[in-house]
Amino acid sequence: MSEQKNRVVSIGEVMIELSRGNDGRFALASGGDTFNTAVYLARNGVEVAYATALGDDPYSNSIVSLATAEGVSTELIVRVPGRLPGLYMIETNPAGERTFYYWRDTSPAREIFELDEWSRLAETMLNARIIYFSGITLSLYSNVGLGRFLAMLEMARKNGVRIIFDGNYRPRGWKNDVARARTVFAEALKRVDVALPTFDDEAMLWGDRSPEATIERLRAFGISEVVVKNGENGALVAAGGHQEIVPVHEVVQPVDTTAAGDSFNAGYMAARLTGHNPGDAASAAHKLAAAVIQHRGAIMPRQSALMH
Repeated sequence: MSEQKNRVVSIGEVMIELSRGNDGRFALASGGDTFNTAVYLARNGVEVAYATALGDDPYSNSIVSLATAEGVSTELIVRVPGRLPGLYMIETNPAGERTFYYWRDTSPAREIFELDEWSRLAETMLNARIIYFSGITLSLYSNVGLGRFLAMLEMARKNGVRIIFDGNYRPRGWKNDVARARTVFAEALKRVDVALPTFDDEAMLWGDRSPEATIERLRAFGISEVVVKNGENGALVAAGGHQEIVPVHEVVQPVDTTAAGDSFNAGYMAARLTGHNPGDAASAAHKLAAAVIQHRGAIMPRQSALMH
């Protein structure tokens, strides 16, 4: 039990990733926002478990093997016989910006809080040090699943678990139902200790006019530590009554911006867990994200990873 108290539990969906290379061929990999963060946390020496549901097919097996190879605990991955994981394809333009195409509507990850094992998973999560999830995580679940997930967060928080959330708003995941997305986000935000949003997402969902407006809105939920990621404009960090812009070290030309925010979040959490203050943590997070966006795909080769 005490071992679990030291770890981060990251919750969401990991999918099969197909990304087109310069030669026009597709490379096969795996990715998903909260999974990417889990991998980069593990590479930074953080004990982390990933919670999701997968099938019993060879592709699901390869995802579990990847998690294991990366040092991410798989005990919270439920296997559902006869099902397949989601699939996404990335097309990247010459500027490194990407377009995603998804096939994920029947992914078992969507039903994790409706499967028979959900209460065992929830019980285990109550003993984590941190629970991390995103707006994409929230978009997966039905109202029943969301109710159970939010209740689990509330119980975990009462148990001393810190709840960390990245807004990561993707309209398509919500079938462009902005009202539902706002309602669900608001319920989640009531249960959050640390928010790591991206300004563009917040502006899209809430109409925020500036990172400062995002911080003001999130503070109204009682969130005491907020880091607003704003691309090459750096990150606006608000914690302990102090607010500062932490600039990027140098603006790099991205090869592929996939997982820029996911890796930033990992770098930030890893630095905070090892005692760094929020400003220094954001600086470390910028460095990791800058390395990641100079590689294709969500998870860069291990030898390129920045370690603390």
